[in-house]
Amino acid sequence: MSHDHNSTGAAHGNVKQYTVGFILSIVLTIIPFGMVMAGGFDRGILITVIAITAVAQILVQLIYFLHMNSSSEQRWNVIAFVYTILTIAILLVGSVWIMNYLHYNMMI
Repeated sequence: MSHDHNSTGAAHGNVKQYTVGFILSIVLTIIPFGMVMAGGFDRGILITVIAITAVAQILVQLIYFLHMNSSSEQRWNVIAFVYTILTIAILLVGSVWIMNYLHYNMMI
């Protein structure tokens, strides 16, 4: 049975894309886990490696599993994702700013 994939639905990947994404996800999980379990690394280096691999892991998940790219079919999904990230960033930065402001004024 053949399915028509020309409709404007969600893009689906093939086995190769899912396999590459899965392997990258495993590698990006093992790197910081191995560094923490091995010990002997500076705390700053560990935090930096964990943060970098976490961002890379998010990008791998978005590209290989959620199929977000710059194609015209995905443009609205990407715009919605960017809007969500900006909203979360504004919320977090605003909350920290308000808490620091209140902390400063309460300590006077």
